[in-house]
Amino acid sequence: MEDFGFKKIDIKAPNLIKHKDDMSKKKSLPKINKVKKIYPILAGVLAVFLVFIIFVAIRAKTVYSDAQTTAKQAKAAFSALKQQNVVLAKEELVKTQADISILKKDLNSLSFLKFIPLANFYYNDAQHLVNASSYGVSAGISVVDSLIPYADVLGLKGTKSFVGGSAEERIQTAIKSLGKIVPGIDNIEADLTRAQMEIDQVDPNHYPNISKLKEVKAQLAQLKILTDQGVVAIRDAKPLIKVLPAVLGEPDSKKYLVLFQNDKELRPTGGFLTFYALFRLEHGMVRADTASDIYNLDDTISSHPPAPEIIRNYLPKENVLFIRNANLSPDYIESMKTFTSLYEKSSQKTKIDGIIALDTDVLVHVLDILGDVNAGGVTFNSKTDPRCNCPQVVYMLESFADLRVGHIVENRKSIIGELLYAIMGKSLSSSPKEYWGRLFQSAMTDAQQKHILIYLFNNDAQSGIEALNLAGRIKNFEGDYLHINDSNFGGAKSNMYVNQSVKVEYNVDSDKKITKTLTIDYKNPYQASDCNLERGGLCLNGILRNYIRVYVPKGSVLLDSKGSEVKVGQKEDLDKTVFDGFLEVRPEGKSQIMFKYQLPFKLQRDSSLPVLVQKQPGTDNVSYDVYVNGNKTETFVLSEDKNISLKNF
Repeated sequence: MEDFGFKKIDIKAPNLIKHKDDMSKKKSLPKINKVKKIYPILAGVLAVFLVFIIFVAIRAKTVYSDAQTTAKQAKAAFSALKQQNVVLAKEELVKTQADISILKKDLNSLSFLKFIPLANFYYNDAQHLVNASSYGVSAGISVVDSLIPYADVLGLKGTKSFVGGSAEERIQTAIKSLGKIVPGIDNIEADLTRAQMEIDQVDPNHYPNISKLKEVKAQLAQLKILTDQGVVAIRDAKPLIKVLPAVLGEPDSKKYLVLFQNDKELRPTGGFLTFYALFRLEHGMVRADTASDIYNLDDTISSHPPAPEIIRNYLPKENVLFIRNANLSPDYIESMKTFTSLYEKSSQKTKIDGIIALDTDVLVHVLDILGDVNAGGVTFNSKTDPRCNCPQVVYMLESFADLRVGHIVENRKSIIGELLYAIMGKSLSSSPKEYWGRLFQSAMTDAQQKHILIYLFNNDAQSGIEALNLAGRIKNFEGDYLHINDSNFGGAKSNMYVNQSVKVEYNVDSDKKITKTLTIDYKNPYQASDCNLERGGLCLNGILRNYIRVYVPKGSVLLDSKGSEVKVGQKEDLDKTVFDGFLEVRPEGKSQIMFKYQLPFKLQRDSSLPVLVQKQPGTDNVSYDVYVNGNKTETFVLSEDKNISLKNF
């Protein structure tokens, strides 16, 4: 067996195996050595990463602390503004601006984050928001700088710049110096525009709908809307602000016709035109020229045009258009153009620079502030009068307008002028802190709620008035639109007692066509008045003869209607489709009218529907309930024009 070499084979076999093991060991040694060399590198990278994280955390904590300090300081500035202390507000805003500068500097120390995916989104957003805050605070400082010189005149807290002389002299001094301050509006607009550009670069969609990030996303979306609205408002109002001294009678006096709308006898622009007065503005001071009732003005017009269809249908005894019925359009400016065309025919016409309409709410709100005011031998106040369950000033004015007995006949022509003059006298004879601020703010609220309507013949001024929505215009709108307009053609003042509520129902079919059902309820829970004027009755609560018009998007189609005592019409007016009808509401009774119609557009898939609901001037406390496919989505009282966005389709 040995001769065959088996031994050699046996001897060599172990050598071969050993050689193989050795080779394996030799090959594995470099790998182990490489791993041993990688460990320190990994440890170093990890250490650097940890240091980086710690550094970012420390810097982020500093930035967060800065942000909290800035937010606290901004709240202090806002609190000063709420307290109407413009001097303190400026001090706090300047401190806020300083805090923003520190925040901006510390945020810049994290600028490397803009090169890191995902983190760059949030860093850039933070930088844009800080920049926007800086511009916004700068605009705020410019605003309070403009107000500080007028703190005394406006009844605000702060340095009294016009302390010398009478109240009239202080107002005149303020108005004369207004021209030096007005150019600052350009700086305010520039800062707000820069803030808008920064916020426009923030994308709310970077923030998912989870936990607190969902709230951040909603806040950012709202911030973008508010900033855009602020820029548009200041930009559109700028023409008015720049000509404000001229509008207020500086240097040349201006004359304005003031119309008093009786909202208790509701008409399209807010009420029946009852009284009028002519006032001059000289360096901001109001001077009364003349005042009378509207019937006397009608008597000075020798030729009236034929009555339009609406008058022929619902006031058939009047076959011509009197100036007292000129406000037939729901658009105040359109109505005043009709009024002016008749006023030009009056033998007592005079050159005027604008027409301002007030309703009874304005007088009530003024007397809420001033208390009792004596005029024409009568004491007026805003307390509830049991004879009408309404403010005493309203009852007295209704008496002057309708009763034909005793001293009322003698004094009725000039009572409004005397009352306004007495109101101005009491306001100016007091300390500015006592009344002026509250009166100014009350007037602004009344204008926003359409109890005051303004038509100025200066085009730049009027553009600003319309931009601020103080002109009673029927607006153009991209989306759904609704304006309900009621006209009392019965003579009674029953709108004082009638409650109105509105139900709006949206139904969207599979093709995304939108059908709306509009239901309007009228209720009068009070007893009827004695409407016999011959025996001295005062007809406050009688039968409401109500002509109703519903303004909807142009091209809408009426599908059904119920409750109108005449056939419902469909026409076009003011670039809208209009449905009109008529109903009566009796004392201690109720009525309902319904319109069902299809909108002229389809709903885009997975989109919301913007809606504008415009308030009728002279109305209050009209409640709205909005339903989408059977589910209530909105409930509100329409105190001013309302924008909503319907989403749950």
